[in-house]
Formats: sequence, structure tokens, C-alpha cells
Amino acid sequence: MAIENKRKIRKVVVFGYILLSSYRILRSKSFWKRTVLAISCFILLVSSFSYTIALWYQHSQAGKPYQFGVTFIPSYAEYLGVDPQETLSATINDLGVRQFRLVSYWKQIETSPGIYNFDELDWQFKAIEKAGGKVSLAIGLRQPRWPECHAPSFYDTKQPRERWQPQLEKFMVAIVKRYKTSPALQSYQLENEFFNHFGQCYNFDRARLAEELALVKQTDPHHPVIISRSNNYAGFALRGPLGDINGISLYRRVWDATLTKRYQTYPFPSWHYAALAGVQKMLKGQDSVIHELQAEPWPPNGKNITDIGLDEQNKTFDAARLKSTVIFAKQTGIRHIDLWGAEYWYYRWKVLGDESVWKEARAVFTP
Repeated sequence: MAIENKRKIRKVVVFGYILLSSYRILRSKSFWKRTVLAISCFILLVSSFSYTIALWYQHSQAGKPYQFGVTFIPSYAEYLGVDPQETLSATINDLGVRQFRLVSYWKQIETSPGIYNFDELDWQFKAIEKAGGKVSLAIGLRQPRWPECHAPSFYDTKQPRERWQPQLEKFMVAIVKRYKTSPALQSYQLENEFFNHFGQCYNFDRARLAEELALVKQTDPHHPVIISRSNNYAGFALRGPLGDINGISLYRRVWDATLTKRYQTYPFPSWHYAALAGVQKMLKGQDSVIHELQAEPWPPNGKNITDIGLDEQNKTFDAARLKSTVIFAKQTGIRHIDLWGAEYWYYRWKVLGDESVWKEARAVFTP
């Protein structure tokens, strides 16, 4: 408590210094100084407003238990060279995970037009049901991991949506009907980061998202729907369609492929995400979840994780960073947190021979 009081005192001192400096600049006659001051004051005002909302949100969540989970994707485990069923079993029984975000890739389940094979998703649900776990099921065209949009090859989503959306909606209804009675099902995540222009996706029609949301609600009115924000940046999800729950991505250390061509750390403090969640709660009445917390490396130059060694992987992620990232996520005040990269933790242990991240994950889920 004493440390927290000292931090507050320091913030008051800094704020006072800024006000004094601003007053001195206002007394000067320099146009540029006044312009810089105006911009600085605007930024300070917005930041102060956001920080106030963040404090309110963090206080409103105090005392509520944290819920930690993971995203699990069998095809990604296979890509990394580890057995998917073995990986899921270890995640449940060794790490103690009971909260999962699963995917329902359209191209993997609709094996030929109108023919569905649910075997892979079935065994995941059965394993989680047996463990008494909960599932947030990703549905729709756009779902986690590359190429982001997972359409079968026999449907061309580059064409106008009228040519393929009826088939997508038929598939989505089949998914919802099959799993809506599962005791493990907790929520749906509709169209992962729908407006993020990343990956092999070609349609970002807001009307399509609204139609899909209505379809899911009609097919299963009993489970909430998560609609996630577009990316890791600022801004609020205030325009419809809005789900029952607001999903937030949180990435901290990445490779910048645009300008610097080097690793960079996002500058956002933990209270930035608390402010995002606070605005959604105040204006839209939505709870927020961190549906994707970075917990695996971000390879450089478009490389894959399997293309780089541990030394390079450690530049963006290792056991120490897992620990600090979880602490950072908890500081946001958001209580439901799904980590991204559980398959990688197992691969790092079983294939690369480094158990450090897996051991740290045990501390997260079985403190």
C-alpha cells in the first residue's frame, strides 16, 4: 500500500510540473510553442480521461477471480510436430487448464460441398467435457491463425458474398446445432477480429457480420457471443453489430515488418486496456475478455517459428516474458484471459527440449 501511495504522489508531482510548464509557455509569444502546447494539452486531456476510466474499471473488478484459459488448435500442434491429442491431454492434466477457445475451421469440417466431418472437434469437446472444462467456440469464416479466413477450396470468397455466404451460414448453423447442448459450451466467438485487414480475407462487410450474429442468436439464444476488436491498437467498438461480450487482443513484443524491420514493444501501459474495457462497460454495458494474450514468439521477416532457433525465439518470448505478460494482463483488471500459444509451449518442451515455458505455465494455471 505504501508503494502504491508513493506512485500516486509521484503522478501528482509530475502533473503539477506539467501545469507549471504549460503556464510558462502560454505566457510566451511563440506560435509554435503555443501549437505544441495545444497538442500536448489535448493528448494530456485524453490520457487523463482514459486513465480515470481505467482506474474506475480496475476498481470495479477488484475482488473478482481471474479465469485463465488457452486457445487450442489441433492443426497448429500438428504443424509444430506434436500430437494434438497428446498436447490437449497434457494441457488439461499437467497444466490444469479448464478454459479453452476452440476453432471450427470451415475448410476442415466441410470436406466436400454439403458434407461435414465433425470428428476432430468432437474429440476436443469430449476431452474438455470429461475434465469439467469450458469452451468458447470460434465460428464463422475468419478464425484464429493463418490464413485467418478458412474457406474450403470449392468456395471462392473473392466473389460477391451472395455466391458463398448461404453455404457459410448453413455450415455455421450445423456447428451451432451440434455443440449448443454440450455442457462445456460457454460462449461463441464470431468472426475473429473481423475488421482486421490481415491474412487471406477479402470481405469485411459489416452487414455480413450483423446477419451472422442474428443467425447465431436465432439458432442458439442461450449462449453469449463474443465479437473481438480489430487489433491491438486504440479505439472503441461502439458501432454495431456488437456481441454480448467484447474481445480484446493483447500483444506486447512483435516484429515490425513495415518501417523499422526490427523487434518492437508496444508502448501501451496496462491501464490502456483497462480504459478500453471501461468504455465498453460504461457506454455499451459489455463485459470484456482478453481473448488472445500473446504467449509465443513473433518470428522476424515473415518466418515461421519452426524456422528459427531458441535464441531468436527468446527475443520476443521466453519463460520470464510469459510471467511478466501474465502479470501485465492481470493489471488491466480484465478477469477472463485466454493465452495464445499453448501448442508452442508443448513443442518447445518436447521437440526443442526446453521445459522452462511449460513449467512457468504450470504456475499460471496451478498457482
